[in-house]
Amino acid sequence: MPLRVVVAPSGFKECLPAEAVARAIARGIHAAAPDARVVELPLVDGGEGFASALVTLTGGVHRLSCVRGPLGEPVEAAWGFLGAPHTATAVIDMASAAGLRLVPRNRRDPLATSTYGVGQLIRAALDAGARTILIGCGDSGTNDAGSGMAEALGIRLLDRNRRVIRPGGAGLLDLVDIDMAGADPRLASTTIEVACNIENLLLGPRGVARVFGPQKGASPATVRFLEEGLHNFAARVEQATGIDVSLLPGAGASGGLGAGLAALLGARLCPRYDVLARFIDLDAHLAEADLVFTAEGGLDGQSLRGKIPAEVGRRAQRLGIPVVALAGTIGAEADMLRDHGIGAYFSTVPAPCDLAEAMAAADGDLARCAENVMRTFIMSMQVAMAAMARRSAMTSIGSP
Repeated sequence: MPLRVVVAPSGFKECLPAEAVARAIARGIHAAAPDARVVELPLVDGGEGFASALVTLTGGVHRLSCVRGPLGEPVEAAWGFLGAPHTATAVIDMASAAGLRLVPRNRRDPLATSTYGVGQLIRAALDAGARTILIGCGDSGTNDAGSGMAEALGIRLLDRNRRVIRPGGAGLLDLVDIDMAGADPRLASTTIEVACNIENLLLGPRGVARVFGPQKGASPATVRFLEEGLHNFAARVEQATGIDVSLLPGAGASGGLGAGLAALLGARLCPRYDVLARFIDLDAHLAEADLVFTAEGGLDGQSLRGKIPAEVGRRAQRLGIPVVALAGTIGAEADMLRDHGIGAYFSTVPAPCDLAEAMAAADGDLARCAENVMRTFIMSMQVAMAAMARRSAMTSIGSP
């Protein structure tokens, strides 16, 4: 019987969406095992491509809106409406309006980047008649706690002179008062759910500025400013709404956007896999697999905190299904994944190179790595079968 392989990867941030990662891995598997039955299950974790993937999966309607990007320049952001029976549900991923991919490396400064475009997408969904809005939080290029998003929806975040604060994380340092009077009235009758990593906290040693600020261009000094601004934001939010977001699970998602959505828009923060599971029955597919491939741009100790490979590994482990993880980079404490169902992991990068070269070659490198892993898996099966045959033959010879 042909091998049954499930390919359930996340995307490679700023490089390949989950669908492209799944296709590349499947291509490599078929190069080694042409008869293999491969099921591609790209798992969008709330980051880039979340909206498009769910719209496609449910047979919904894709939409595009021109919004203000994280640097204040216009960008075209993808969103849409889910298909039946969720036709009044709009789905947005914040990354399409304020993602890290939209901020060139030489202009990355989370003190300045804004989520204003995310608020414009929410408003576009309201204008189109959405009664429920599902927002994916991931792959952000911002650290403004959703202050820009709130401003786009009529909520005024004011400094001591009653002027709207500056865009970006820097403005949070000046925040004195939050005026909710002008908030879009349609928000009160709209259900907003956020697919996020609930392990992401707003403040403290595991707070968003300290953990993710550096990848958004923050120096150690900038991280301290961001943390101070988020502390001030949390205090002002509690003063205005009575909601303490300082240790709220998921409040740190997308540079604190989770906190702004929960406190200022009344959104419910949901574990991103729980949201995804409404549309993909991963466990049913895993139960029929002989082997599972998962993948992510980088594997390290943080992968255990709500990332797709760890979730796939844990679920497959309960079913006794072996899992292989592929990644562009293998970081510190990646070996901890072995205790969570990841039997083996491999870097897809074949030789030392810079990041730009690795990203440009990612599609081909993924396919090549998957092919090599698949050939090794097949060879191990052949070794095991040959060993069993030899032992059976020896037993027969030794029998009277």
